[in-house]
Amino acid sequence: MLLGVCPGPVMPPDRAESYGTFADSARVHVAAGHGGRGAVSFRREPFVPRGGPDGGDGGRGGTVILFATHQAASLASYLRRRKLRAGDGKPGQGGLKAGRAGGDLRLPVPVGTVVHDDVSGEVLGDLDAEGAELVAARGGAGGRGNVHFKSSINQTPQRAEPGLAGEERDLRLELKLIADAGLVGPPNAGKSSLLRAVSAATPKVGAYPFTTLDPELGVAELPGGERLVFADIPGLIEGAARGAGLGLRFLRHVERTRVLVYLVDGAAADPWGDLEAVRREVAEYSSELSRRPSLVAVNKVDLEETLRLREGSPRVGAVWVSALTGEGLPALLEAVSEAVREAPPAPRFEVPPPTVRLRRRRAAPELPLVQRRDWGYEVSGAAVLRLVERTDLESEYALDRFQVQLDRIGVSQALEEAGVRPGDTVRIGDLEFEYQP
Repeated sequence: MLLGVCPGPVMPPDRAESYGTFADSARVHVAAGHGGRGAVSFRREPFVPRGGPDGGDGGRGGTVILFATHQAASLASYLRRRKLRAGDGKPGQGGLKAGRAGGDLRLPVPVGTVVHDDVSGEVLGDLDAEGAELVAARGGAGGRGNVHFKSSINQTPQRAEPGLAGEERDLRLELKLIADAGLVGPPNAGKSSLLRAVSAATPKVGAYPFTTLDPELGVAELPGGERLVFADIPGLIEGAARGAGLGLRFLRHVERTRVLVYLVDGAAADPWGDLEAVRREVAEYSSELSRRPSLVAVNKVDLEETLRLREGSPRVGAVWVSALTGEGLPALLEAVSEAVREAPPAPRFEVPPPTVRLRRRRAAPELPLVQRRDWGYEVSGAAVLRLVERTDLESEYALDRFQVQLDRIGVSQALEEAGVRPGDTVRIGDLEFEYQP
């Protein structure tokens, strides 16, 4: 819940599983709620003379919030539902009754999701922990009721403000798994079998390449109670860093791992050549990633080919294991545990600090900009656009006041200096009208 308002709808985190697919990237358009309209109302009660205005303010529009949770396995829930909107604020009422705020829309994403602005490419947030939140779009403010416009010369104001529109954004979501160790290697090296052997995870295992199509996490329990999170990354082939096979899509999942475990098939034709090929692909994808702490594990030590390799060309520092029989797994877990303890924390994505707005005592008003177009004159500027947003264009009283405000902020003078004539078309934002002096 944000700011004590109604939390509104929450997308079910298990919807991803209902689609039956894994998704580590998605694009979505989010829109915050529109603020409610302020009320024009007057107090009318028996024996209460001169009751005066009592129109309440409109409610704030709902906000779109992304939050990280382990209950969401992937971003598949956003593949079909591309446009998401928070609730609109309710209009104000008489008796100084403020409208109800629109319900916030809370969107669950997997832990490790990086949120980008899809237009500018800016990183908006890195939701790398359970419960981390990001305000993706803020709701529009509610309009003020007519009680705010009472003055000594206007005891019965017929004016109230419409609510402001909420923010809208195109987001790009990218999931980067967070794990202590990432299992990296060529296809069919036994990464899924190893993950099954050291944890309770049940990835698909088969005697053919690219059995693993989606990255999967598993937790290994060590004798001292320590827990290690392993990530099974689909097999890498030559050219993976340039998009060959499944590499480019899934190489980014090892960016979050603190230690890389290069796993090779000891019974392959050239295990050491396979190892160097995988190292090259990782280095080509990211030089920083190639410098990450790592160790080498040789699988299938239960086969004669691997035993001959171990005796004929042993590699210093390699851990020889068998995912089938369990041989060497305790030594591998101990080596990974030691490497994780010495490794630096998992990298985070740099998020620019929020812009700090300093409140000035009396800021100089921004002069409107008038440009001559083929169809007429276009007026721009923050002050005049804000005036249009805050004006109820269906109210005759508000339109009269709008004309007065245009004169006060210098729009009429700027138009005349630009050469406007009666009957010319003038456009301010989405508002278009004929100029009359």
